[in-house]
Amino acid sequence: MLYDLSRVPMDLQQTIMESPKYMGWFNKFPSKIFGRDTNHKTVKGQKLGVSTQITYLMPSNCSGYQVCGMEDMAGCKEPCLNEAGRGAMESVQFSRLRKTLYFFQYRREFMEQLKREVVVHAKWANKKGMIPAVRPNGTSDILWELYIWDFMCETSEKYGVKWYDYTKKTNRLIPDLDIYDLTFSYSNRKEYQPFVEKAAQQGMRMAGVFRNEYNIPKEFMGLKCIDGDATDVRFLDPMNAFIALKAKGKARKDMGEFVINN
Repeated sequence: MLYDLSRVPMDLQQTIMESPKYMGWFNKFPSKIFGRDTNHKTVKGQKLGVSTQITYLMPSNCSGYQVCGMEDMAGCKEPCLNEAGRGAMESVQFSRLRKTLYFFQYRREFMEQLKREVVVHAKWANKKGMIPAVRPNGTSDILWELYIWDFMCETSEKYGVKWYDYTKKTNRLIPDLDIYDLTFSYSNRKEYQPFVEKAAQQGMRMAGVFRNEYNIPKEFMGLKCIDGDATDVRFLDPMNAFIALKAKGKARKDMGEFVINN
């Protein structure tokens, strides 16, 4: 077995060990870390001349490794969009698990592959006359600036790559937001409010999930609401805006404080 499964939950371990297909998967590296315009929202960015790469890991500590960190405070673990759309498929979940183990157990190989894929994507987009965008945290909240900041700067300058993400962390020190654009993810949980207040003080663009998609306000927290489902191209949105997202997947049934009851 190429990967150490000792930290993986027992039910997932058992499924892998009993499946010839998954045994094959976990005995080799993934052929791709990113998907290009595979998300229904990122595809919409094409009409704006943007082609987006995005990668999805297994969120929170569901793999045995922590890739988020604020999910308990924000109350977003259960309503996470991890199982929205194609994410509900078993094969998709095990693909995300393998990429997560790849990141933690074979960091050097993971980073080398990530860089190759980004450069290939950037060159392809440039030839098409499109802006190459990269969102490395599809279902995670990793501080990528600590790992590949120089590479982010290099690809931004050489190929015009736009790096962007959503985050629930307000302590991320990004030297240049034009290179790595972050949108703060809102939650109404009482315990989370100090982080919301800090994000507001820092002037961060915010995004929140609304339960009733037909009753989204024009303003929230004093910020103009923008339809966040029209595209995923957040780096084109103004900073003084609130990105209104419709509840998807488990979030549709979540009765906690993460989803905004409107």
